[in-house]
Amino acid sequence: MTLHSRVRQQLQHIEALLREHQQWQAVAPDPGVFESTQPFCMDTLEPYEWLQWVLIPRMHALLDGEHPLPTAFAIAPYYEIALEASHPARDVILAQLQALDALFTGEDA
Repeated sequence: MTLHSRVRQQLQHIEALLREHQQWQAVAPDPGVFESTQPFCMDTLEPYEWLQWVLIPRMHALLDGEHPLPTAFAIAPYYEIALEASHPARDVILAQLQALDALFTGEDA
């Protein structure tokens, strides 16, 4: 399986978990929230919103266009801090984000 295929599959796992844990939104946020200059739009979006409205669509766009994928990629460390420890989906989402990160570091073998 190619790296592109494995990344797409991992994105699908993340989306499925967000849906399963009722973190997937049916309505997009106001377009102004995407004008944030903060990493992860941390001042305008909740962590799960950023995954849904920024990361997943942008990664799919790269994959669909057969563009090169990022080589320095690590989002799990932010999510370890940003997600509330008490949230029931935290551990399973973190595990999937770590697996996504590993695809870009070659640690998924």
